[in-house]
Amino acid sequence: MTDRDRFVNCLLGKPVDHPPYWLFWSPWGTTWKRWQKEGMPAAFGGYDDLRASLGAESPPAAVGVNCGPCPRRQRIVLEESADFVVFTDSWGIKRRDYKGGVSMSQFLEFPVNNGDDWRAYRDRWLRADDPLRLEGGWLDQCRAAMAKGHPLQLGYFPDVGIFGPVRWLLGDEECLIAFIEQPDLVREIMEHMTDLYLSVFEKVVEAGVRVDVIHLWEDMCGRQGPLISPAMWEEFMGPCYGRIKAFAQRRGIPLLSVDTDGQPELIVPPMMAAGVNFVFPWEVAAGCDVNAVRAKYPTLGMMGGIDKRALAAGPQAIDRELARIRPAIAAGRYIPDLDHLYPDDVSWESFQHFAAGLKKLVGKE
Repeated sequence: MTDRDRFVNCLLGKPVDHPPYWLFWSPWGTTWKRWQKEGMPAAFGGYDDLRASLGAESPPAAVGVNCGPCPRRQRIVLEESADFVVFTDSWGIKRRDYKGGVSMSQFLEFPVNNGDDWRAYRDRWLRADDPLRLEGGWLDQCRAAMAKGHPLQLGYFPDVGIFGPVRWLLGDEECLIAFIEQPDLVREIMEHMTDLYLSVFEKVVEAGVRVDVIHLWEDMCGRQGPLISPAMWEEFMGPCYGRIKAFAQRRGIPLLSVDTDGQPELIVPPMMAAGVNFVFPWEVAAGCDVNAVRAKYPTLGMMGGIDKRALAAGPQAIDRELARIRPAIAAGRYIPDLDHLYPDDVSWESFQHFAAGLKKLVGKE
């Protein structure tokens, strides 16, 4: 089977030679440096080289069109010290990063506070008809991927989502308050972004690209569950997802995926009702269990669900964790993989043990 056929068939519950073997998540930068010190071959220029050496297959590659702020905004450093750097990112958010390790940014300032700010930002950066959205060699890259039998996706982190852009523009807490105090603004942002995506997506498909999955990055859940209620998801986000799903069905795109960390189970029913059929990464630290999810939602495609913390505990813990998710593999529609990036408490030896164990578990020769 091609990587594309294996990916699509697995998640749709159709026969496959084995579940995809991706080693999807990359290591932190500090993890990569640790592995280099612990004996990882110097020939690997990056994680893709390492994956290839282990026989990993190709996950969906994002079509390289611009669905976010356009023209693309470069990172601009505003202040820098020995320990911290303050900068604006690709959405114009002002952030402060610690330079000594891996951590979340401190978000200092967001670009939108009210409707006037939003309309000015929209007209400056989010015009759907900007020709720069389709610049670059994306079409040739897509043709090469199709010729190799690799899967392709429309949508990517951090630009394509429905909740995601509202969060980027207003801020984490501010956007949640806006659902109550400025609901019309939230709807307007979500509807405009949906219009923008569908405009770009249509052009990609019209150019002859065979798309296998539309991907939405949301990151809208914590350990305690979703940041908005299922009813609010259905009211605000459901119509936008429904429009995207209708486009996917019209254009023969079989999968609609959502990436959200944390514990998403409360919003799985409205997501599935709106057409979502693939969700990841199912973080174990947030209480997610792919075996339980599979039993509750037998038609939902999944990826992830292997506790990254087990890799830090060594080979025996890794073996137990791989054995734990075996029922979900047997049940189908599941791509076994880590539940997020490899942190720097994972040794090179443990990574190798995990990669070999996962490869054996999925039955890849």
